[in-house]
Amino acid sequence: MLSARAASPVPFAAAGEAGGKKAHTVPVMERYDKAALNALSPPDPRNETSLASTLRTLLFFTTLMIMLPIGLYFSSKVYVFEGSFGMSSRDSYFYAAIVAVVAVHVVLALFVYVAWNEGSRQWREGKQD
Repeated sequence: MLSARAASPVPFAAAGEAGGKKAHTVPVMERYDKAALNALSPPDPRNETSLASTLRTLLFFTTLMIMLPIGLYFSSKVYVFEGSFGMSSRDSYFYAAIVAVVAVHVVLALFVYVAWNEGSRQWREGKQD
C-alpha cells in the first residue's frame, strides 16, 4: 500500500549537480502488486451480464419452487380431489401432497436443465475468445 511518505514529493539532487545546487521535486512511485491493479481496473461487462443472468435464473426458480408446489397443493386439494372426485378431506391431503412433491421434482429438473445449458453456453463463448 501507499505510505504517507511515498505519496508526498521527495526532493533529490539530480545526477551531475553536486552540492545540491538545485533540488527537483519528483513523486516517489511505489511498486503496485497485481491484485491492487486488478482492483482498480473496471469490471468485465461480460461477467456482469453473466452474473445478472445467473441471479435472475436463480431468483426465478426460487420463486417457482416456493409458489408452484404450495399453489398446486391447495388448488388440487380443493378443486380436483375434493371438488371433482368428491374425496374426503383426509384422502385429499394425501393426494395433494403427492402432486406438490411431483411439482418440486419438476422444478428441480428444469433448474438443472437450464443451469447445465447456461454453463455450457458460457463455456462455449469463453472458448471462442
